[in-house]
Amino acid sequence: MRILDHARIPELPNPYFGKVRDNYDLPDGRRIIIASDRLSAFDRILCAVPWKGQVLTQLARYWFEQTADICPNHVLAYPDPNVVIGQRLEILPVEMVVRGYLAGTTGTSILTLYKQGQRQMYGHSLPDGLRDNQALPQAIITPTSKAFDGGHDEPLTAAQIVQAGLLTQAQWDTVSDHALRLFARGQQMAAARGLILVDTKYEFGLDPAGRIVLADEIHTPDSSRYWIAEGYARAFAEGTRPPSFDKDVIRAWVADRCDPYRDPIPEIPAEMIEKTSAVYIEAFERITGRRFEPDASGATPLERVRANLRAFFPA
Repeated sequence: MRILDHARIPELPNPYFGKVRDNYDLPDGRRIIIASDRLSAFDRILCAVPWKGQVLTQLARYWFEQTADICPNHVLAYPDPNVVIGQRLEILPVEMVVRGYLAGTTGTSILTLYKQGQRQMYGHSLPDGLRDNQALPQAIITPTSKAFDGGHDEPLTAAQIVQAGLLTQAQWDTVSDHALRLFARGQQMAAARGLILVDTKYEFGLDPAGRIVLADEIHTPDSSRYWIAEGYARAFAEGTRPPSFDKDVIRAWVADRCDPYRDPIPEIPAEMIEKTSAVYIEAFERITGRRFEPDASGATPLERVRANLRAFFPA
């Protein structure tokens, strides 16, 4: 099982190592973003999942290419299956979460808030009588502040975002229009593949000219919730969770055995890691309609990545 558990490449300048991606900023304003196979949850790394980084990079590539007519994105090149060369951006401090269904499990999800009796949330008014996992009358944006310091994202309204100076009114108008159009495209294309794009998040940034550009990733299983369309109607009628790409088996397994925020993480069974890898690959193939082609070239994944990035080493 080939694993890219890290991409520490000392020849590359200005490193920044995130939970999942390892990044390097080049002097000319480009950023090298390397998707590792690390799986993060509970603000820590749980394990590494074979092919996860390649799946996420190539799935985001598919969606960037399918939505380039809606808004510009940060992509400049793909020198390796796990790597994107992007334009370095000033990331806007608001995460654009778009929701098409009354779903979610976190404390700030609209389903959680709705079941607590709230009907006014994120600047929207939801009607009474909605059921768990029901389609909303229309897709809504539930923006949160971008927690750059590792803190928790906070729910916001459009008015609060503008009043606080997080975005100008013109910037809000642009990113909200982009987000809703991207989501509509994603839902339309997912439906053609027998899938439901339930909700997702987008990140935007400013390029040196002040243009708003789509960043990070788009419509991947890590940034989006997908349901299998053929099982949705029955699950909704029975009040059960619709079938999905259940990549949270590792998260649930860990949470059942310890306090994942405080305790040491127990060793995760190899068969569970393999199952999660298969789920990511299935997601890629179902979403794109293309066969996943794992790149097993090079002595190790890290050696392959190093070789493909050698052109970016300082002379």
